[in-house]
Amino acid sequence: MAASHSQPNPLLLLLLASLVLAFAGNFYQDVDITWGDGRGKIFNNGNLITLSLDKASGSGFQSKNQYLFGKFDMQLKLVPGNSAGTVTTFYFHSQGSSWDEIDFEFLGNLSGDPYLLHTNIYTQGKGNREQQFYLWFDPTADFHTYSILWNPGLIVFYVDGRPIREFKNMESIGVPYPKSQPMRMYASLWNADDWATRGGLVKTDWTQAPFTATFRNFKANACIWSNGASSCSNSTNNQWFSQQLDSTSQKQLQWVQKNYMVYNYCTDTRRFPQGLPLECTVVNKN
Repeated sequence: MAASHSQPNPLLLLLLASLVLAFAGNFYQDVDITWGDGRGKIFNNGNLITLSLDKASGSGFQSKNQYLFGKFDMQLKLVPGNSAGTVTTFYFHSQGSSWDEIDFEFLGNLSGDPYLLHTNIYTQGKGNREQQFYLWFDPTADFHTYSILWNPGLIVFYVDGRPIREFKNMESIGVPYPKSQPMRMYASLWNADDWATRGGLVKTDWTQAPFTATFRNFKANACIWSNGASSCSNSTNNQWFSQQLDSTSQKQLQWVQKNYMVYNYCTDTRRFPQGLPLECTVVNKN
């Protein structure tokens, strides 16, 4: 019996093409260490990056690619011991004076005190959307996964797969949403002892330097932006592109916000005496 040579299914080919997105190779391929004069180092055949901070400088890196929507993961092990005054970041940022930005920032602590996880979202150069959390584990003892889902409908922050914050697209009521400016991924370790720990009351103890944070397993299941176009011409084939939080995820989100949220801009009436931001007025508060 002769072997059959059937033609490939064009729909299957289209699906496969749409899945040729940006998956992590290794840090040598995916990022550039952009500052720190040697304080940022790639190890383990490109699988590990350490960023260090001393009194002279911090350090940082950024993705080679720009992205317009995606699901992004990074595993971090934060600065151990007395990290007061330091800030470790994993975030996304577009260019220009009306930039968009999605932030994870980890504010250091005195030994034995919990890290403060600071999140923020900027649209068109305007932020002031801070939510802060304590973590339910020691983020310096081992690696944990911090993720951002960014699609046309919502932004979700995750810690070890558990949603901690959701920001929906509410353009229908006049709230700007980041959807047209491609962003790079950035990570950094720097000194912010003028504000980071207890509002700047606790300063960096430079006798503890160098401070070091470690990054691994960056994954970008995402649309690469290049030459003014997205790699996702048929993005509806990507599950994350239209993903929303299901009922289980909503319960996880509520658990985190009830037990570990320590600041929510949407409840800070003292800060917004003229009225809370528009997105805070919807029934499903963000």
